[in-house]
Amino acid sequence: MDLPVNRFKHAIAGAAPLYGAWLMGSSPTAAEALSCAGYDFLVVDMEHTPIELFHMVEILRAMQGGSASAIVRIPWNDPVFVKRALDAGAQTLLFPFIQSADEARRAVAATRYPPAGIRGTAGVQRASRYGNVPNYLKRASEEICVAVQLETPAGLDNLEAIAAVDGVDSLFIGPNDLAASMGHLGDMNQPDVVERLKAGAAACKRLGKPVGIIGANPEIVKRYRDYGYTWLAIGSDVTMMVTRGQEWLAAVR
Repeated sequence: MDLPVNRFKHAIAGAAPLYGAWLMGSSPTAAEALSCAGYDFLVVDMEHTPIELFHMVEILRAMQGGSASAIVRIPWNDPVFVKRALDAGAQTLLFPFIQSADEARRAVAATRYPPAGIRGTAGVQRASRYGNVPNYLKRASEEICVAVQLETPAGLDNLEAIAAVDGVDSLFIGPNDLAASMGHLGDMNQPDVVERLKAGAAACKRLGKPVGIIGANPEIVKRYRDYGYTWLAIGSDVTMMVTRGQEWLAAVR
């Protein structure tokens, strides 16, 4: 068997924006349905949800028949989480709360086998198709994508240095946490937050680095696209379910 191709890693190198959504529920069925709905990517969020490793594996399996690539946001920049997620078959990892180039280098190192990094080796695991991908240990990094999340002013101040780290394929700017860290908890529309979001996208464009973001609804996402973001998540599975459920309930009441 050949090394699985990471469609997301190759797609973000193109000019066209990519659209996805967040997965906050642990349901493989919901993930499969959204993957079949035409999205380019789905973020499996292990940071802020009850999704555990065994949920993640089933979600990855469920998504395989659809159009969406899986991005796994691990709970923390921890090599143990990285090792387990990669061995379980994740190819694109989103690292939360990166604030410096050193932290970005540690993230990349956790995704690489020695001597390039510190990822532990295993002979038989899902990522290597249970040992059936020839030369997996030497070729794994070809299809691994590292995205790092900047969500504080300090992170954005260090954006250029972080983007320059070898092995960082993309940046992601978290608007909610950025607003909170700037003293505007729950309010991403404050002018100083908006300016940081615009400046972050502009810097990534200047550096030729793909940059992602999430918006609560299509209107916000279109605004972020105009700022220059290149891969954009539109809400989440749970948000879609709740908002449509409220809408239909209100219609019949």
